[in-house]
Amino acid sequence: MDRHSPQDQALEQALHTARALVLADLTAGDVAQADVVSLVEDAVVHRRWWVEQWPDGVAFVDGLIAQDVQDALLERYGRWPLCPVCGGSDLHALEVEPALGENPHWVCAKTATAVARVGSLGGGA
Repeated sequence: MDRHSPQDQALEQALHTARALVLADLTAGDVAQADVVSLVEDAVVHRRWWVEQWPDGVAFVDGLIAQDVQDALLERYGRWPLCPVCGGSDLHALEVEPALGENPHWVCAKTATAVARVGSLGGGA
């Protein structure tokens, strides 16, 4: 098996892009400490396996890795990223929409407001 096939290269590029997008959002929220970055790496490893099983899913890794990291952060630290739309005492996290689709965005589910594309919470990209 050629380890550098076009499919393998596309998978690696998609995973690198997804990692960078999620790290950008973590950095924007000032939560990109080493232990949190490790959660990103764990999610990337898991999604590499997942895409190897379902190659058509490569287009969805941005949102899936963001969701994986969000879930891992909730279990260990609390909600992330917090909704900037609602604010106040009703703190809640943004959600990734679509849950399984291309061009994922962080969305306030309470107001149905798209806040930013995954990777753009800090206003970049």
